[in-house]
Amino acid sequence: MASLKKRLSCNTPGEFFVDRSCIDCSVCREIAPSLFGDGRESACVVKQPESEEEELLAFQALVSCPVSAIGTVSKRPPPQVFERFPILIEDDVYLCGYASKGSYGALSYFIKHAEGNWLVDSPRFSPQLVKRLWDMGGLSYILLTHEDDVGDCDRYAEEFGAKRIIHRYDSRAVPKAEILLQSFEPFPFGRDFLVIPTPGHTKGHVVLLYKEKFLFTGDHLSWSRRRNGLVAYKDYCWYSWNELKSSMEKLLDYPFEWILPGHGYRRKVSRREFEEFVRQLLSS
Repeated sequence: MASLKKRLSCNTPGEFFVDRSCIDCSVCREIAPSLFGDGRESACVVKQPESEEEELLAFQALVSCPVSAIGTVSKRPPPQVFERFPILIEDDVYLCGYASKGSYGALSYFIKHAEGNWLVDSPRFSPQLVKRLWDMGGLSYILLTHEDDVGDCDRYAEEFGAKRIIHRYDSRAVPKAEILLQSFEPFPFGRDFLVIPTPGHTKGHVVLLYKEKFLFTGDHLSWSRRRNGLVAYKDYCWYSWNELKSSMEKLLDYPFEWILPGHGYRRKVSRREFEEFVRQLLSS
């Protein structure tokens, strides 16, 4: 639980606050960007809720925080907060919330599909989220982009009988995964899903292209609000920066509109934006 005694001075005074246990992940700023912003190597409340809708958003950020760094002075989340997960992004794609501390607050996603629903990376295990996912048809697959962000995938797999998918080079994180990707060639699942190996951040990193519109990028590619542009993180590249750049260039072969990362912020991007980013990356 967040502590008033550890409340950060950057918070706007009021009911909601962020304390010193914050790890500066993007979860609260992604869920409620009008209420949470940047502190000094932390998030902070930059605006207190002024309506019922804003208060519900603040509570969604609170329950999604991976380290319970968001607190309130006197209020508790009302029941309707939990009914608002997963959070619709567009079409049949949702943000899960309930970020995992073990994944350093990585974002995870839910895809509702007629041939079986998917998770992309895993949130922490939450009975409230489990109930909502059952209400939406359960889970058939859990695609894990790399070994860092597996969260509580094993518990979700057991709960729903879902098959876990991960590349063999990152499979030490999920030793009982049902589907191991063996090569560095793209792997289709039906007509809507394409898993694309993108070694770099880790050797077995993959991204998922859904309906040639949504690109779930794990730790390969993100949008930075601080830099106001697309980013890849050389300082957090555990396998090969040169391989990461090569993997990025290969993505030029695929159409997409959305970038949905594990860390950072989701954003619709134009083809021109992505091509310019890759050009600059390859010349760096």
